[in-house]
Amino acid sequence: YQALENVLREADFDRRTEELCTKFYAEKRGRPSIPPGVYFRCLMVGFFEGIDSERGIAWRVADSLSLRSFLGLSFGKSTPDHSSLSNIRRRLDLETHREVFTMVLGKLAEHGLVKGKSVGVDATTLEANAALRSLVRREDGQSYNDFLVELAKNSGIETPTREDLAKIDRKRKKKGSNKDWVNPHDPDAEIMKMKKGGTRMAHKHEHAVDLETGAIVGSSLNGGARGDTTTLEETLTDADENIQKVREEADEETAAKLSETIEEATADKGYHSNETLMALEEAEIRSYISEPDRGRRNWKNKKAERDAVYRNRKRLRRRKGKRLLRQRGELLERPMAHLFNSGGMRRTHLRHHENIKKRLLVHIAAFNC
Repeated sequence: YQALENVLREADFDRRTEELCTKFYAEKRGRPSIPPGVYFRCLMVGFFEGIDSERGIAWRVADSLSLRSFLGLSFGKSTPDHSSLSNIRRRLDLETHREVFTMVLGKLAEHGLVKGKSVGVDATTLEANAALRSLVRREDGQSYNDFLVELAKNSGIETPTREDLAKIDRKRKKKGSNKDWVNPHDPDAEIMKMKKGGTRMAHKHEHAVDLETGAIVGSSLNGGARGDTTTLEETLTDADENIQKVREEADEETAAKLSETIEEATADKGYHSNETLMALEEAEIRSYISEPDRGRRNWKNKKAERDAVYRNRKRLRRRKGKRLLRQRGELLERPMAHLFNSGGMRRTHLRHHENIKKRLLVHIAAFNC
């Protein structure tokens, strides 16, 4: 924490965050507020300590002398309460949190830790703070249990038991369709089958990592059921915008070390599709995406798609393609473990993508530090 504090002080973190957040505070003096720098440091503590909730962060900060020092609070001063952290999060908009993320990214660029030429993309699921039992039908707001009771009565069972309802539900097809059902408490969460086999409400986090340095340069958050091929463009666009913003704010020497645009992108088999490869070629990005075994394919009237797939396959077989795939396995899996397993964000306590994204941006900034 002392080493991180030295880095933040060198970057003039407190003054710059106060300038970013000035518009969210009243001009007249009232009750003393928590400085923005302290708020963002508290969220960083959540990453380093593996704490998933703001209430847990507030308790940990109040219990540790070293964390008090990191926040710049003397022993006699009270530490931020969890309700204060929540109020500040709601007050500051998403763009301000993004500015803090790019601020840290700019500091990395000054030390040559961001290149922006080759990126790797990967995604993972986050369990949402929403229960399947709270689902309601999108068209009329009817609860899941009431819907099953109605089905049972229509089938001739006047007073259905729980066993009857379970039997009817077991035989239904597409019973967990996101087109029909939504959680009213967190509409952004989607029904999906997790890797361990259970069905949960979930979000999908996807990030882009600089393959030359390991820094996370962009991210996106979507519903858990979204396919990889549908979210890749959003993640690469976010990464490219962040790198361009760092270039604009950096000095000439630092800007010269950054790539003008993303030139190469690598990902696993889940991202491979004709449309994805063609879209990357249109954006002038060379793809190194692992190809699944689909057997012999029919390319009739698909000359452009065939050429895009063959060019990607040819690049993968080269020495550079194999090296990038090895880097992807090393530099993309590690951030997932740090951010979500040891970082405490595998299950979110926040609801709605805007709130979760705010926490994730500072989480990623702490990882980059």
